Amino acid sequence: MSRFNILLLLISLFTGHLYCQEISLFQQFNGRYDYTAIGNTLNESENNIERDFCELLPQSEAELTLDSNTNVIAAFLYWAGSGSGDEQVTLNEEYIEADGIYTVDYNDPNYGLLTYFACYTDITHYIQSTGNGTYTFSDLDISVPLSSNPGYCGNRTNFGGWSIYVIYEDDNLPLNQINLFQGLDIINRNVQEKIITLENINVLDNNGAKIGFLAWEGDSALNFGESLSINNNIISNPPLNLADNAFNGTNTFTNSDEFYNCDLDVYEIENNINIGDTSVEIRLTTGEEIGGIIFADLIILNNVITVLNSQLPDATIQIDNIETVCASREVTVDFTVYNVNSTEILPANTPIAFYADTQLIASSQTINDIPIGGNESNSIIVVIPDGIPENFILNIMVDDDGSGNGIVIELNELNNTTNTPIELIPLPEIQPLEPLLGCDVGFNTAVFDLTTKENDITFNSPDDVSYYNTLEDLQNSTSAILIPDNYQNTTLPEFIYIRVETEICFEIYRFELLVENCPPYVPEVFTPNNDGYNDWFNIQGLYDIFERHQLLIYNRWGSLIFEGNNDLRWDGRANRGLTNQGDLLPVGTYYYVLHLNDTNYKPLTGFVYMTY
Repeated sequence: MSRFNILLLLISLFTGHLYCQEISLFQQFNGRYDYTAIGNTLNESENNIERDFCELLPQSEAELTLDSNTNVIAAFLYWAGSGSGDEQVTLNEEYIEADGIYTVDYNDPNYGLLTYFACYTDITHYIQSTGNGTYTFSDLDISVPLSSNPGYCGNRTNFGGWSIYVIYEDDNLPLNQINLFQGLDIINRNVQEKIITLENINVLDNNGAKIGFLAWEGDSALNFGESLSINNNIISNPPLNLADNAFNGTNTFTNSDEFYNCDLDVYEIENNINIGDTSVEIRLTTGEEIGGIIFADLIILNNVITVLNSQLPDATIQIDNIETVCASREVTVDFTVYNVNSTEILPANTPIAFYADTQLIASSQTINDIPIGGNESNSIIVVIPDGIPENFILNIMVDDDGSGNGIVIELNELNNTTNTPIELIPLPEIQPLEPLLGCDVGFNTAVFDLTTKENDITFNSPDDVSYYNTLEDLQNSTSAILIPDNYQNTTLPEFIYIRVETEICFEIYRFELLVENCPPYVPEVFTPNNDGYNDWFNIQGLYDIFERHQLLIYNRWGSLIFEGNNDLRWDGRANRGLTNQGDLLPVGTYYYVLHLNDTNYKPLTGFVYMTY
């Protein structure tokens, strides 16, 4: 952004006809600035004296002379004439095309509807590179309307002219606010008065205050009821511009009264504007009744420019970045507060308010004094209340204490806000998966390989997949299951949640862990010799799993010699029969019957060999 931060406020720069053309603020400049203007007419003489010409001069010249210690900040070329417009002209043999065009109509009692136009274009870079010297304007062609409609020359409103406005910087100047207003307004015998209110100004010191005008078609010989008033005070600049003939073909900058049918004038208005004023009222009049006939000058006002001393900050704010988090109502906002279009520092602790739609959701403030032309960036995390929909407008207002009130007096109180649409990312729907089965290893627990479920989901990388015991842990990415391929459940029922990272959010899957009693494994031999290895009839997958089982051991003659359960395991001794109870039984083959007492399994039978 350039250091003068030209702020386009009310109308956009584009090529085409502008139908809403009342004089309004076009651009504003704040700094050690002033302006000058050059231009010339394309009429060979005043058009109301003699009807001896009805065409324009092919070209005219004007001299730009700026002090060497000035810098050109902005420059605009204006041209106007009779007819509906010519948007292509030449300046110093350089082709120029209009950024925009305005038109106004006058309903003449003799000739009917007559149209007049004014064009403008931004030539800042051209003036900066060309600098001082002679500027020649040419190729304004209005020959068709002049020749095809006799009304222009018949009522003496055939005219053409041009002007260049130059806003410049000079370190020796006070801090000024320059407001450039433009459009196209007309007064004539049909509309004899026009009141224009210029808004968005701030007057801190009226010393050196001035106002300039660019108007077309004024005639020095026609002064019927013609006046120019500022805040109800008629202004003049004699001998060039008299109080009863403000628009009379003059150029204040060159002290010329031969600026035929064009007016490029500037007035000192120290006594017509007060400290604290935020607007200026301009009143233009023309028309006087003589012998029952209204005589009037036709005057077309193109632009108004004010130069006022104004030392104030101007806080603006810009959203740099918005970050939303999946399944969260937290929004991270990166923003920058500017004090660019200003003439004073913006103080620290200037409040900043954040609104979701119209509801205040957070407050912040600037940290440091922001100098003229400076800025300060910051970041805040705002929590969106549950009552706010997932789609809303985030409005941020600098110099807002949270109740819509500012605490800093600014150059422009209407540019403190910015906004952007926000769409929160809701918690994704949980996608169910088939349960994962595991064999009971005791007390309804099993060891699971959770990663087998990756065959049922879609992901880009294994690093995008993580496992959690709760949905809350999944949302917060905390307490992930560290060894998912060797996981033992702790409760039953138990659910596992899978989080799969995606480009903008994540997906959620859920499945249940089911523990089943798998068939026990019965060994064929055991050795109860107290060596610490295989000292009892250890049936794998039985104890603490089939907790209601019954184990019956028979000797080779079919006698029951041992009866066990989940709490009593066979270590080679007898606890049934008439003899040898409590003693180790002899080496040999024994027959077992295992009642699992599970509806899914029949009793298991077989032989086991016991040796020492």
